[in-house]
Amino acid sequence: GMDISFCALDRKNKKLEFAGAKNPVYIIRKGELIEIKGDRHPIGQYVEAELIPFTNHEMAVEEGDCIYILSDGFPDQFGGPKGKKFRYKTFKELLLEISTKPMSEQKQILSESFDNWKGSLEQIDDVCVIGIRV
Repeated sequence: GMDISFCALDRKNKKLEFAGAKNPVYIIRKGELIEIKGDRHPIGQYVEAELIPFTNHEMAVEEGDCIYILSDGFPDQFGGPKGKKFRYKTFKELLLEISTKPMSEQKQILSESFDNWKGSLEQIDDVCVIGIRV
């Protein structure tokens, strides 16, 4: 199966729709992180069985909100001084720390943070982080 986050942003009506297969969406609003979790099943796992629908979440967004969707590659990457996973908790703390910066600067910080964490260890998975500011 495949894990994925999918969202649609209606900028005119300030509405976000989100569905996730094991992956969340993070919204940072005024220094607070809001997490909407995806469903606990991946896409494609139940090919022969009855299909399980995904939950469609709708949420109002505000001007200045930062919205992030991601693969599990960044939080699952091994590295650091003890060769441990980066983890979701640390990833969310990093997003909170950088969310007020311009998006181009956030991209640079995320890239450098990943490379510094990984160090000389092999990258274990795809890494995708998509962020937008409303």
